[in-house]
Amino acid sequence: MPSAHDIVTFTDPPPPPGASPWVREPESGAIEVAPYDPAWPATATDLIARIRGALGARALDVTHVGSTSVPGLPAKPIIDVDLVVAYPGDEPGWLPPLEGAGFVLTIREPWWHEHRLVKSRAPMANIHVFGPESPETWKHRVFRDWLRANPSDRDEYAAVKLEAAAISTSRRESVMAYNDRKAHIIHAIYGRAFRAAGLLA
Repeated sequence: MPSAHDIVTFTDPPPPPGASPWVREPESGAIEVAPYDPAWPATATDLIARIRGALGARALDVTHVGSTSVPGLPAKPIIDVDLVVAYPGDEPGWLPPLEGAGFVLTIREPWWHEHRLVKSRAPMANIHVFGPESPETWKHRVFRDWLRANPSDRDEYAAVKLEAAAISTSRRESVMAYNDRKAHIIHAIYGRAFRAAGLLA
């Protein structure tokens, strides 16, 4: 398990010189933030079963996270899942079974918690692959659980998401620009969630 310090610390290291995280280039287009869909949890459950069926015991943990995991929260209609494997850098051990199940490796970031991003198109999903010591999976669960339990923060976050999507779409900006527009409210909510969890004084 990561330390409390690691869980509450945010890092975003740049790629090493000459390196790129993109295995497949990102697709451009309008940023769609849809009303909450009650079908999302069932879609995530089916997706998790598909991942576990492909990986068996190699899937140490598979968890529905992100905005689609929070009832009532508008979201991009893309299911986010955290997948924990023993060694993300050992791609031959876990990637081929996922590829055989229709997933596609899109991002490789060994310099950031050994993160890999594997995508699905049916359903649309982002599978974030981390190791057991990564603080990111803990961050995601703390944030999800806080929003589930605190409707006022959920609603404030929803308003910011919708505004950020409208601005970024009108300006034809990237998803990264959309994410940057949400950063202030995300960090404010994280602060409240971390304090409630006893991770911050």
